[in-house]
Parts: sequence; C-alpha cells; structure tokens
Amino acid sequence: MTSERAYVVFNDYLATELLEVTRDPKAITSGWWAIVQTFEGEFFGFKFKRPETRPASSQPSEFVGTYELKINSWISNISQGEYESGVEGIRDAIARGWVYQTNYCRILHQEIAPDFDFALLYRKLIEGNPAPYGALLVLPKSQTGLEVDLKVVSASPELFIHRDGDLLMSSPIKGTAKTPDGMLEKDSAENIMIVDLIRNDLSQVTIPGTVAVPELLRVERHPGLAHLVSDVVGQIKPDTSWAEVLEAMCPPGSVSGAPKSSSLQLIAELEPEAREIYCGTIGWIDVDNNQAQLSVAIRTFWQSLSSASPKLCFGTGAGITYGSDPTGEWLETELKAQHLLSVASAPH
Repeated sequence: MTSERAYVVFNDYLATELLEVTRDPKAITSGWWAIVQTFEGEFFGFKFKRPETRPASSQPSEFVGTYELKINSWISNISQGEYESGVEGIRDAIARGWVYQTNYCRILHQEIAPDFDFALLYRKLIEGNPAPYGALLVLPKSQTGLEVDLKVVSASPELFIHRDGDLLMSSPIKGTAKTPDGMLEKDSAENIMIVDLIRNDLSQVTIPGTVAVPELLRVERHPGLAHLVSDVVGQIKPDTSWAEVLEAMCPPGSVSGAPKSSSLQLIAELEPEAREIYCGTIGWIDVDNNQAQLSVAIRTFWQSLSSASPKLCFGTGAGITYGSDPTGEWLETELKAQHLLSVASAPH
C-alpha cells in the first residue's frame, strides 16, 4: 500500500497535479480550482493543473485502503423525539413571524479506519446512485499542508451555481417525495419561497433587471425519490470576483431557509453541532474561461473536520414550514438517507 496523493474527481473530470492551496476565496483569480466551502463559511481552495477527462469510475487506484461500513452502525446526533420537538420549535418561530421556512438537519456518523478507502465509496455510489454532480475529493493534510484531511464523496442532485460566460444559474431543490404523486402543497410552497430567496441572493452580483426564473417547479426523479426543482438565472456584473459571488450566495438558500439570516440563527440554536461540509458547496471553478459548476453538498459523505479520530459523516434534513407534520418531516430525513446508506454499506 502506498500513501495517498491529492486528487479530485468531478464526474468525468480528474485533476491530479496540485499546484496551490488557499483558505481565502479572494485568491481565486486565475487557473482551475476545486473548491469546498462549509455551511458555516470555511473556505478551501485547491488549484490544480487543468483536469483531464476520463470515465467517472476511473481514478487513481494505487492506494488500497480498508473499507467497512455497517448499515446499523450509524449514530444520529438528533433522536426522533428531539427532531420532532425541533420541528415544533420552528413552527412556533413561523407563527411569531421570525421565519417563513427553515431547513432542519441532523448528522449521522460512524468510526472508520485511518486508511478508509474513499475511492471505493465513490465507485459504489456512482454505480448504485448515479448523480448529476458526483464528486470525490481526496486531499490528505500530508499533501496539502492543511491541519485536517479533506475527504469527501458526494452524490449531489442539486446545482448551486453554474457559470457559463457571464450567465449565472442556480437550481434549488425544495420538495421531496417517494414519487411525484406524493408531493404536498407545502412542497410547492417551500420551493417558491426559496426561489424568491435565490433571486435576492443573485441580484447582489448580477446586472439589475437580468434575474429571471425560466423554469419553476419541474419534477426530477432520482434514485428512490422525486424532487421539485426550479431554475434562477442572472447576468453577472462585470469584474465581479468569485469571493463576492460566494459571499452573496452562501450558504445555499435551499438548505438554510427564508429569511436566510433568521433561519441561520434558528439553525444555530436547534442543531447540536456544525454541519461542516454538509449543506455547504463543492465544485470546480475555471477562472480563465468563466466556467464553473458548484453543487449543494447534500447526499454527501465526508470525513469529520473536528473529530480526534477518523469519523465518516452523512447529513440529512428537511425544509420545515408551518404546515409541517413533525413525524412526517422525520420520515423525510429517513427517506433521503435510506438509499445512499444502503448503497454505501452494501458488500463489495
């Protein structure tokens, strides 16, 4: 077994030659970067030599680590009773006019070996849960000089920011059910509220009058569930930096709530620990060609940034409105986690 090297995979993009590491988004001024920003706002930028294109299932394989995940070994940081009580707390805040909708999440975790094979986890996910924004980041601190290992496997279905020239697009997901027929009125209401929030966020970095919603409430099917998705677009202001875009847009509105500032305060009060990479953003930025693709870090596994021993984490949550049923929202978090945890824990 040889030591891990730093590399990233974004579906068919593979980058292996690490050139620079930064914690400051203002440094994203030229070249091709893989970036991660946590829900709480910690930024990690990795400048690579321009990636090559190869099949998603193919990535460096000289490192062979251990792999053991048990489906019944996941521990939730919030129990069902605590979660349902939290839902009632959000409903009370909505009744007081403090928020309109807030995303409420819990983190599942289990201990892993120091040489856990994240590449194998990624291969299992792309085979068992194909996703439009699949990603694998293996960035050991021995290679990056950071204080923590950054190891992430994502099967995100949600586009946070796409850039093509001067056009920015965000495609928030709000509304989840096993099938399209299972969507409730609250699912549409959630989506429309978050679309308004994204419109406001985008307006801070786009030319006035260019923000539009070309598609509202389309249904997308993903393994094991269906989502409501909308598209919000705008023309970026000339000379706008990536630091300014991230400041205006983060954390993603679909996983925070509306109003965003009040929801973030409520989340900090209700959730017992930081979300870290979950509900942040993962992706790549090609500064020189004005291209980018950043996803919302949902359906995502990552190695804890704060645990003294290696710990694999997975987050799941639900958008809470006044019409939410506490037990129903808990079951939604179970639904979102069920398929991916089964795929990750399956024999190999």
